[in-house]
Amino acid sequence: MKLTGGVEWALHCCVVLTTAPDPVPAARLAELHDVSASYLAKQLQALSRAGIVSSSQGNAGGYALTRAPELISVLDVVEAVDGSKPAFVCTEIRQRGPLATPPEACTRPCAISRAMAGADAAWRAALEAISVADLARGVDEDYGPTALAGIRTWLSGP
Repeated sequence: MKLTGGVEWALHCCVVLTTAPDPVPAARLAELHDVSASYLAKQLQALSRAGIVSSSQGNAGGYALTRAPELISVLDVVEAVDGSKPAFVCTEIRQRGPLATPPEACTRPCAISRAMAGADAAWRAALEAISVADLARGVDEDYGPTALAGIRTWLSGP
């Protein structure tokens, strides 16, 4: 499974937004992560279209989560940014070539297709089981007990 860099950026932004008392401008999020503001804006727009974040205009405008971080799964973010199509798409190669299996004999997916579908389902279930709140709790565990508080303070600065 290969995901775009936008997924990583979107997940980091969602984690940051869990601690933000007010909407955060896209430019501020880009500055915090030292990433391209224009590319990050595309990821935030995808999150907005999916209903994960809302945006507001004006001096106090920016992005905010639309619901509690416990209710936003990692899978929600992945699908918002990269879509929900499965990683593997069977092309029924077994029905081609000189020893092709006739379509009427292909009454169920082949073992390869079943294995890939099972792996995709397991991957999705694992991501569905992790919330943005879980990721946010991991920030303090990974970077120290004041990491999120430091982000909140930095967001409130100039």
